[in-house]
Amino acid sequence: MTNPSYRRIRPAHQPDRRLAVAALASAAIAAAALAATAQQASEAAVAEPLTIERIFAAPDLSGTVLRNPRFSPDGRLVTYLQGRPDDKDRLDLWAWDVAAGRSLRLVDSTQITAGAQRGSVAAGPPEAGKAVVNNEEEQRRERQRTSSLSGIVDYVFSPDSRRLLFPIDGDLFLYDRDAPAAQAVRRLTDTAAYETDPKFSPQGRYVSFVRDQNLWVIELASGREQAVTRDGQGTVSCGTAEFVAQEEMDRSTGYWWSPDETRIAFTRVDEAPVDLLERFEILADSVRVVQQRYPAAGRPNADVRLYVATLPGRDPRKPAAADEPPVAPIRIDTGEPADGYLARVDWFPDSMALALQWQSRDQRQLILRRADPATGRSQELLREHSDSWVSLHDELTFLPRRRAFLWASERSGQRHLYLYDYRGQLLRPVTAGDWMVTGDGGERAIEAVDERSGRVWFTANRESPLERHLYVAPLEGPRDPAAIEAGIRQLSSGAGWHSVTMAPDGSRWLDLFSDPDTPPSLTLRRSDGRALATLVSNRLDAAHPYAPFRSAQRPTEFGTLQAADGQTLHWQMLRPPGMQAGRRYPVIVDVYGGPGFQRVKRAWGGFPRSNEGFFRQYLARQGYVVFTLDNRGSGFRGTAFESAVHRQLGQREIDDQVRGVEYLRSLPFVDPARVGIFGWSYGGYMALLAMLRAPQHFAAGVAGAPVTDWSLYDTHYTERYLGTPQDNAAGYREASVLTHADGLQGPLLVMHGMADDNVLFTHSTALFKRLQDLGKPFDVMPYPGSKHGLLRFQGTGPHAYHSIARFFDRHLRAAQSPPWAAKDVSPETAAPTR
Repeated sequence: MTNPSYRRIRPAHQPDRRLAVAALASAAIAAAALAATAQQASEAAVAEPLTIERIFAAPDLSGTVLRNPRFSPDGRLVTYLQGRPDDKDRLDLWAWDVAAGRSLRLVDSTQITAGAQRGSVAAGPPEAGKAVVNNEEEQRRERQRTSSLSGIVDYVFSPDSRRLLFPIDGDLFLYDRDAPAAQAVRRLTDTAAYETDPKFSPQGRYVSFVRDQNLWVIELASGREQAVTRDGQGTVSCGTAEFVAQEEMDRSTGYWWSPDETRIAFTRVDEAPVDLLERFEILADSVRVVQQRYPAAGRPNADVRLYVATLPGRDPRKPAAADEPPVAPIRIDTGEPADGYLARVDWFPDSMALALQWQSRDQRQLILRRADPATGRSQELLREHSDSWVSLHDELTFLPRRRAFLWASERSGQRHLYLYDYRGQLLRPVTAGDWMVTGDGGERAIEAVDERSGRVWFTANRESPLERHLYVAPLEGPRDPAAIEAGIRQLSSGAGWHSVTMAPDGSRWLDLFSDPDTPPSLTLRRSDGRALATLVSNRLDAAHPYAPFRSAQRPTEFGTLQAADGQTLHWQMLRPPGMQAGRRYPVIVDVYGGPGFQRVKRAWGGFPRSNEGFFRQYLARQGYVVFTLDNRGSGFRGTAFESAVHRQLGQREIDDQVRGVEYLRSLPFVDPARVGIFGWSYGGYMALLAMLRAPQHFAAGVAGAPVTDWSLYDTHYTERYLGTPQDNAAGYREASVLTHADGLQGPLLVMHGMADDNVLFTHSTALFKRLQDLGKPFDVMPYPGSKHGLLRFQGTGPHAYHSIARFFDRHLRAAQSPPWAAKDVSPETAAPTR
């Protein structure tokens, strides 16, 4: 029975003419592909079987993986975090000495304990104390997607490059490069409370942090602590980013030092207006009732105000007392409209003004304002407007010699850089073309600026939406778009994914490169792209952790389709080994599909989320075709592509996924009756909608941590795409999974962490009740005590992936099992069927 709400989808017996052409092309290459897979199957027979347990075990299958690489301010060191050989998720702090050409471990995280005395470090593994992350820090790390990591998860350099600051188990530590090795690590704090969001002041005299909902500083010379704020308690916190800022706006901090370090701008967040929800965190042996302020769509947000505090003793006319309170902070005017979001805060280089970005509640306007920290008064510099939404960014970059700044805008339909003067007057576009200036996944794209030579380095997807490269462009030049694009030069080479970290002066850069067949390597390069040194070659040789599985690696195929409106859709696919002519294979569609995210890319196994890539490899080796398509609404493709979902979530996305299945059905090796779908978070939502609205295309589905009713999700994310429930009731109703629950026909597995504070477990329980009322059978796999990112954890990830694989084996593979299925081993260990 065809779901009547999905009658727009072309029936399978009336193929699109373009798909028919694709089918002919696929048939033409099928013989060659089958011959190749026969050879690969023979090679695979000698490979070790890739298991889910091995995906999570140490050492990391991707080889030596460096996290958070960065240059020291003086450019002499490249520092990074690296997992331990015996525990890939416990990170130590390392450095590469550029002059000496060698690496050394600076801090062994296992040698720092929560019980160490102030000013010293005790040897031995972490013990009791604050090793159990408190609720505030747990939520912060969940927002930053580092909750599955331990050891040193972040660090920051002092301005003079001498010291590094890092937190462990809620306390702060300093590493001193000039101190003897035995005395190099110094404890800064030793309290029962957690210190979070630590920073050096711009000139290195202070360390700042948030403790017990207030902002604090430590003067390093004297060790004296001072409270910058004192009214943080109850629903009020100072110096912190509110929930939606952390989760949806990519703003993880709530305070900002002035460059002359005399002042600190900070947020005062009062959550009293936000609805107080009682949710149950169901653990294995207990139930915890959690009261959480959660701003659901259409409901009030937290009251966020911006203040500027002057540090005690920073007035040269007035000596500092031992316990002198700070000068009364100045409230900053954030302008109109009053109901909105404090998106970004920066200081002008001379410390005489703040630059704040204010986004309207409907997110169709983004206003850049200049504010006087002495009076609090502000004035508008520029305003961005969109009929759908204005995306936030981190590209604001000041050029003090020119009294100008770089700004990013999507006014042309693609995100590009523009040069403005300090009055907010446009000087010229800096980049142009039918491509986007973007970082890896929405992160800052501007890598460095050299005002003297008049150049800006940035990353973009000009070569292909599936790749990232480093480019350089002049700050001065023509205004004609074609001439501007002609003046841009690519510095990175090699088709694939280049994650770039540049030295502050633009003289050198780190090239973290991978492609689908090459694990990430790290190369130090000159500004012109020439290699200086290879920090991590990561060659897939016999010593590489992936070597036992390499010969069975399934190659990634890429291709394109056209959406109904003519826009290009990119897909990637893995085929199983040992494919036989005339035989049809089951398919698993691995989907995310949500706004601001990209799954199809020329990178190693979806790096940095390599577990996802290895799980796709695992499924292919079990006899599945694994298919991923980035539908309209996905990120980094420009305004027309991304805004196709505006005010109608779940419609264009499913249209495009169905088009992908229609293409799969045209392939001679695909069984059209055995197509399953799996996704997590927004991907879980997509998997549900696919099963409910297009049951004639999807035979089985797994939905992890799915949104089922958008009125239950948070304000900033949901209202960006749907508006509010009050002004778009029909859009919310049509986007809700619950509306379409009666369309379920095939087997469904729903998985969810029972302590999820992002997509609340309530989403799944509402679906359970609706399906039960309709008499629909379904399976459930709840995870007691787990939050949204349970797939990343060693304790839950393997079980979750096994559950997914078993479900599809039962409902897709059993109908026509491959020859190795009876033994439940990977196809690489079975002789190819003749």
